[in-house]
Amino acid sequence: MNGTTATPEPAGTPAPAPQGATAKAASPKTVLVTGATGYIGGRLVPRLLEAGHRVKVVVRTPAKIAGVPWLDDVEVIHSSLDDGDALQAALDGVDVLYYLVHSMAAGAGFEAKEKTMAGTAARAAAAAGVDRIVYLGGLHPAGAELSTHMRSREAVGKVFLESPVDAVVFQAGVVIGSGSASFEMIRHLSETLPLMPAPSWVRNKIEAIAVRDVLYYLVAAASLEGPINRTFDIGCRQVLSYAGMMQEYAAEAGLPHRVVLALPVPAPKLAGLWVALTTPIPLSMSLPLVESLQHDAVAAEHDIDAHIPVPEGGLTPYRRAVALALGKERDGQVETTWASAGVDADPLPSDPDWSGHAVYVDERSFQSDVDPKYVWTVIEGIGGRNGWYSLPLAWQVRGWLDKLTGGAGLLRGRRHPHLLAEGEVVDWWRVERIDRGRLLRLRAEMRAPGRAWLELSVEPEGTGSRYRQRAIFFPKGLSGRLYWLAVLPFHSVIFPAMSRNITAAARDLENLESEPARHTT
Repeated sequence: MNGTTATPEPAGTPAPAPQGATAKAASPKTVLVTGATGYIGGRLVPRLLEAGHRVKVVVRTPAKIAGVPWLDDVEVIHSSLDDGDALQAALDGVDVLYYLVHSMAAGAGFEAKEKTMAGTAARAAAAAGVDRIVYLGGLHPAGAELSTHMRSREAVGKVFLESPVDAVVFQAGVVIGSGSASFEMIRHLSETLPLMPAPSWVRNKIEAIAVRDVLYYLVAAASLEGPINRTFDIGCRQVLSYAGMMQEYAAEAGLPHRVVLALPVPAPKLAGLWVALTTPIPLSMSLPLVESLQHDAVAAEHDIDAHIPVPEGGLTPYRRAVALALGKERDGQVETTWASAGVDADPLPSDPDWSGHAVYVDERSFQSDVDPKYVWTVIEGIGGRNGWYSLPLAWQVRGWLDKLTGGAGLLRGRRHPHLLAEGEVVDWWRVERIDRGRLLRLRAEMRAPGRAWLELSVEPEGTGSRYRQRAIFFPKGLSGRLYWLAVLPFHSVIFPAMSRNITAAARDLENLESEPARHTT
């Protein structure tokens, strides 16, 4: 059962143009992008710039875009979308508002929150004289009883369509691209078991779309002649079952054929838990993602073709999109990931501010004759496939426990195997601060009764270097104090070994690089 009901990709189909290849707009606009720290928004901004548009971004936490290459080319506005007056001021002189914010992983009440925020944005856009709002919603059948997540997407689209400002509301299904939540879910499910019992919804029809094609439509929407004010279904024009998508992924990834057994029960909650345990997606996201698959998600119309021509070379077929995503990950060229759009949290208070707080610190240091630059290379490459340099089984067990309680776990990995930027994720940590060559501070996003950070740093000392490591924990109540006492025996083994092994890995790296020099003398 491959579920294919559309023409497969013809042999010799030319590869679509690189995602960065964006046609210049005939009439450049001033645009404002919300959700620029998210998966789609973070990729859209550079393409809007490449098209010649002037770009503003509204961000609640500017540090989350501190490392992006396009930072100096945009106007950054530090504000929250809850502040209508500030948003109206930000929209002054703006032609097009891109609304790419959603609160899928924000817990209970996100549906009401999304609708309220959309209403605030619509009123601010109308008051500022914005010409158009562009929104990316979800593909869904008409008249069906939708999941909370899909119902919320539909409601937000209606808010914009009913506002005085012209709106273009795209409705897309599963988005396939390196780092997308949908792609990670398909990949990990496909790689977990060769024989997979699954709920009945794996037989539902799905029309996926490559992230490059989503971006193509979003950029083109800024230059459409108006008024438009309607929804457009977008997809790759190839319909598969969800089981067929997993089987096609396996074929492209070189895996043996996957047998997916569709059981006669929907079981969305049980399936959501299974997805959370076997993929990097946390339970707070896996449940709404799975619930969104309870119905067919196929484009009901292709009216967009009358307004925006298909990309040069055609829309990207599903399997080609999978190949492109795998290639980006293999080459370390993942621009954004779903995990990069995590929730905000308070930064680590500076040391003088610790007075009055209960705080526990495990501090280690290790002096060696290794050049600091090699120690830093190991520090910046920590986590993901490179591991944590001490007792991998202990880290894995803690990751599974975190997953079982709804946390991030260790499966999120990292966007690039060697380079990091502020705001990125590294397994269950998020990069809070990076002073390249000197300091890496990670903030924990695992479930724990308190707040935790891990600092790794290196500095020159004599002819070598000193590696320093601090684990910092702010307990919450008695349970936080008991938690710290419970993990102390593990810390006493893990952290000393970690400092030694990081330094040893740095020495191996230094020796490896010096080998060619010795052979040429």
